[in-house]
Amino acid sequence: MKENDNRNHASCTTHHLAIRDTMDILSGKWKIPIIGSLHFGKKRFMELIVDIDGIAAKMLSKELQELELNGLVSRTVMDTKPITVEYALTEYGHTLRPIIAEMATWGKHHRERIGLTTFQTA
Repeated sequence: MKENDNRNHASCTTHHLAIRDTMDILSGKWKIPIIGSLHFGKKRFMELIVDIDGIAAKMLSKELQELELNGLVSRTVMDTKPITVEYALTEYGHTLRPIIAEMATWGKHHRERIGLTTFQTA
C-alpha cells in the first residue's frame, strides 16, 4: 500500500470507530428519550417514568446507570424522607444536544420525503 492509502485507511478506520462508539453509547430504544427528557432539567425517577411513555422501571434504572457510567447523567441522592434521587444531564451530556437535534431534523425531513405526515409513535 502507498503511504497516502495508509493514511486514508487509518482515517476511515478512526472515523468508523468513532461512529461505532457513539452508536454504542446511545444504543437502544430509551437512551435518547431519557437524554431528551433531562435536557429540560433535573428529574426524579418517577418523573422520568411518566415523561417517557412505555419505559419500565427496571429498564429506566439500567439505562440511567449506563448513562451515568459514560458521564452523561449525574445521580444525586437527596437527604429527604423518603429518600429521593434526582437525575440531570452533566455538562458533557449537554454536548449531545446538537447531535440529537440534527437527528430530529433528519427524521422530520425523512418522514416528509417518504410521505408520512403524522408523528405517531410505534
